[in-house]
Amino acid sequence: MKARTVLTLLLSLAIAGFAALVANSWINQRLLAAEKVDDVVQVVSAAVDIPVGTKIDSTHVKLISLPLEMQVQNAITSLDEALGKVASQPLYAGEILVKRRLAEFAGGSPLAAVIEPGKRALTVRVNDVIGVAGFLAPGSRVDVVSTRRPPGSTRNESETLVQNLKVLAVDQTVSSDKNDPVVVRAVTLEVRPNEAEELVKATNEGKVQLSLRNPLDDTEVVPPEPAPPVVAQVEPAPAAPAAPPRARPSGYRIDVIRGTQMSSTSVSSSGSR
Repeated sequence: MKARTVLTLLLSLAIAGFAALVANSWINQRLLAAEKVDDVVQVVSAAVDIPVGTKIDSTHVKLISLPLEMQVQNAITSLDEALGKVASQPLYAGEILVKRRLAEFAGGSPLAAVIEPGKRALTVRVNDVIGVAGFLAPGSRVDVVSTRRPPGSTRNESETLVQNLKVLAVDQTVSSDKNDPVVVRAVTLEVRPNEAEELVKATNEGKVQLSLRNPLDDTEVVPPEPAPPVVAQVEPAPAAPAAPPRARPSGYRIDVIRGTQMSSTSVSSSGSR
């Protein structure tokens, strides 16, 4: 065999081997890329801080990729699941959105979407004292103390009317992004229907005051039994003194009339004249 033929054959084999190596490398890279895609999951994240009660639009959220082992339970995985919902709790930039922190928006005010089923939002007018000197914020927990004067009494009485109510909003603010105390004029509370009736009645009959409580303290305090009413002891009026015995007359006088003449004679009680 001529040398040129052998050289051509060897060169062809080398080119074929190199082509096979390149093809194999390309296939391996594609397989590796496919494996990497299978090892990640896309989730929805907050692009900015989202206050509670905010209706979410495309400026609030974005898609990010997470390793499969870092997947968050109940995380929202598509933008369509988040858009149009209402933040039921404050959400912070970079936070992965989960379903329990969003509420359905059914129209009206976005605040209505964050009210728990079976409860209502009731606004109470406050001042710097009733509103705990401005330290109330959305998400705070409060008790409501009622002060009123019972019928027929001359003294005011106070009692804890309802306990552990959630503050939904202060004035028209539903987020708590400020740490400085702010004096407000109205506080919106989340209450049950019967609690709303009690609060309205107490507001009309007297005044109410809010008592701030630790949000981690959900213990309901049982009020002590009210003290029995104090009844004034009325002393009976002194008996009137007995009338002295009537003196018995010592005798009687008898008048005798004869015609136009009248004569009198005295008779003693013993019967003698």
